[in-house]
Amino acid sequence: MKIYYGLEEVEDVVDQIIKNVKTKTILFYGNMGVGKTTIIKTLVKRLGSNDVVNSPTFSIVNEYNIRKDKIYHFDLYRIEDLEEAYNFGIEDYIDSDHWILIEWPELIEPILNNNYDKINIEIDSNIKLRILKINN
Repeated sequence: MKIYYGLEEVEDVVDQIIKNVKTKTILFYGNMGVGKTTIIKTLVKRLGSNDVVNSPTFSIVNEYNIRKDKIYHFDLYRIEDLEEAYNFGIEDYIDSDHWILIEWPELIEPILNNNYDKINIEIDSNIKLRILKINN
């Protein structure tokens, strides 16, 4: 699925994400500044959290509460190898039954057992819109 959108349409895009993902683990791909965290902020809100959402660039993981569940938001940009991810207990989070939202997931993809959805975000500067692809 491919969605073209402007920033004013983020809530509609997130509604489409919720309708079309098959798992509670979502991997977010895209260059710096394409809007991964913006989508995640809206997704966390749409899933029912009232928590303030910030990029966990330095903390690596943020936890948000929703009714009868949790959301773990990872930013793995600063992780240098899989061993570093194991050192902070990534497998405990992944093996949980909670929502897992991961920015910059390339290093840990091999340990996810194909039980995830992929979202890729790009900016098309020619048409001044973002392109979001789900599971492509």
